[in-house]
Amino acid sequence: MDMDTVRARGLVLLGCGKMGSALLEGWLRQGLPARSIRVIDPHPSDLVLRSGVEVNTPLPESPAIVLIAVKPQIMAEALPGLRSLGNGATLVLSIAAGTRISQYEQVLGAKTPIVRAMPNTPAAIGRGITAIIGNAQAGEPHLALAEALLSAVGQVVRLEGEHQMDAVTAVSGSGPAYVFHLIETLAAAGEAEGLPAPLAMQLARATVAGAGALAEAAQESPAQLRSNVTSPGGTTAAALEELMDDAAGFPYLLKKAVKAAADRSRELGK
Repeated sequence: MDMDTVRARGLVLLGCGKMGSALLEGWLRQGLPARSIRVIDPHPSDLVLRSGVEVNTPLPESPAIVLIAVKPQIMAEALPGLRSLGNGATLVLSIAAGTRISQYEQVLGAKTPIVRAMPNTPAAIGRGITAIIGNAQAGEPHLALAEALLSAVGQVVRLEGEHQMDAVTAVSGSGPAYVFHLIETLAAAGEAEGLPAPLAMQLARATVAGAGALAEAAQESPAQLRSNVTSPGGTTAAALEELMDDAAGFPYLLKKAVKAAADRSRELGK
C-alpha cells in the first residue's frame, strides 16, 4: 500500500478542524489530487469547499485509508458510521486524542488495520511531530503509508508500543502549551524588570523561537548549547541557579507537569 494506492482508491478524512485542515493543505501541496480526497464534516470550512475535494458524499466501498480527526467527545457518535469499512482492505488512521486502538477494534473489528497517531499543533505551519503505533493487523506497508501522509505536516516517529502514547501526549502533544506559557511568563518577567509590554513580548517570542530552531539545527546537545551561553559567575549562571533548582525549578516543575498530563491521558483512555 502506497500513495499510488491512495490516489487510485481514495482517502476519507473524517473531521476537518484545525489539524485535519493542516493535513489536507499538506496533501494538496504535495500533489495528492483533490479528486482522491473525500471530507466528511458537518461544518466544512471555506478551505475545504474551495479545495475541490468531495464533501459529505457517501463513503466509497473500499478506500485506501480513513483518517479520523474528530474531537474525542464525538467519537462514539462518529465511529459507528465507519463500521462498513472494518475488517477489510481499508487502513484506519486516527489522530484523535484519548481513543485507544482496542476501542476502534471493538467497533470496526479486530481484523481492521489500525494506526493510532498523536500529532501536535505546530503541524499548522508544517513543523509538527507525530508519534504512531499500529495494531497487529497494521504491517510495514500500513505504517509507511501513515508516515507518508503525516509527514505532510512535520516529523514522524514510531513507538514501541501503545503504552508509550500517554507519555508522548504529555511531552509533545501538550508540550506546545508549556512553551507558549514560557513565552508568556518570560515576557511578564521582562515587563516586571522595566521593559514595555510589547517589547518584552517581542523579545520573549523571538528568543524562544530562535533557541528552539538552534536546538533543532545544531550538532551539539541542548545541555552543551546551554553551557555555551553560560559564563561562570555571569548573568545566565545567576538565572540558571534558580531555574535548575531541583526542588522548585524546571526539573521539578516539568517532571510534575508531564506526569500530571500523562496520568490524565491514562484516565481518559479508560
